[in-house]
Amino acid sequence: MRVRRSAAALLLTAAAVLGTVSAGPPADRGPFDVRKVSATTLADGRTAFTDQRGRVLDLRGFNLDKYDETTEADLRELAANGFRLVRIAVSWSRLEPAPGHYDRAQLARLGQLLDWAGKYRLYAVVDYHQDVYGQYFLGGDGGAPAWATRDDGLSFTPDPADWFAGYFQPSVQAAFRHLYDDPDLRRAQADLYTTVARELRGKRALLGYDLFNEPFGPVPGDPADPAVLAAASAALEQGRLAAMYRRLITAVRQVDRDAWLFVEPTVLVGQGVPTSLPAFTDPRPGPDRIGYAPHFYDTAVEAGRDWDPAGGFVEDYTAAVTAYPRAHRLPVLVGEWGPPSAATPGNAELVRRQVTAMRTFAAGWTMWYWCHGTGGYCALTPDGRPAPGYGPVFAR
Repeated sequence: MRVRRSAAALLLTAAAVLGTVSAGPPADRGPFDVRKVSATTLADGRTAFTDQRGRVLDLRGFNLDKYDETTEADLRELAANGFRLVRIAVSWSRLEPAPGHYDRAQLARLGQLLDWAGKYRLYAVVDYHQDVYGQYFLGGDGGAPAWATRDDGLSFTPDPADWFAGYFQPSVQAAFRHLYDDPDLRRAQADLYTTVARELRGKRALLGYDLFNEPFGPVPGDPADPAVLAAASAALEQGRLAAMYRRLITAVRQVDRDAWLFVEPTVLVGQGVPTSLPAFTDPRPGPDRIGYAPHFYDTAVEAGRDWDPAGGFVEDYTAAVTAYPRAHRLPVLVGEWGPPSAATPGNAELVRRQVTAMRTFAAGWTMWYWCHGTGGYCALTPDGRPAPGYGPVFAR
């Protein structure tokens, strides 16, 4: 959520230290064929991505900057710094602004980003993104479109100081409930996924789809009670959310049998609560291509505090996140992680420990996010150097 090694390995490469960027695509590093990416369970129990020669892929990277602002130069720079993976956020409201009307310019823009990624030998995951359901509640054009929002006539009061609290307002929970339950909204959502998959299938960079960003749903009772929230999360993952994922898996597989499909748990995994998601069956012929895509955020850090290493966050998260993918032999792709700024001592240590921890359970990760700036989650300073505290992220 956002408005989100060994001593030798922690040494920055010269390119990262100097912020240099190559003039063209990176040198050939062997085969690059996303359709032949497989999953292999390693001796340590982690399931990794492998290429057609059986070599483990080093899929580290970033979420892209604002969807309409990413340039070819951003992808070239990202690849030149040794990264291999990008996560591209898209929203239903942009892709289908009116029922049954798909925006060809938005689809073309998405295709262009994937073409640039392929040019620089980057693997790409398309993320169906939402925050607080969609544009009806937060404005703009993120998440679900207003026409697919049913709030039962309940009021909504935004809180600029705590945007995430909007999830707990009854109007937002009603909107999620209708999306999960109403046949026409189910059908419209599935049609969108089939349409996008048909448009993008065969793109050189397309590794797969993150099916639904940070899912949420009804919370019967007081959400301030951890037990109530955990019970609501488990009920959602076992019921409505699992049913949604099955529908969306089927929708994509109607036109694309090769893309990887990633399911996300609720954000409670960040509080050390293991997921209750069931196993999913992939209707494609051959081995399943389903992965697990949790996020890795510390709630206190997201609220602006410096990280407290004594709090046990990394250890609790690691314990909570590993059992489900290991039981089902799923590759883990951590779709979002990272503090708003790593310039403070605690947050710099958090970044170091997260990078170290993900080496034990993740097949890949994308940090939030790739941009030039000071703070605000930006990985780079305005002049293109790794931001303070980001050294372990850029280590190769």
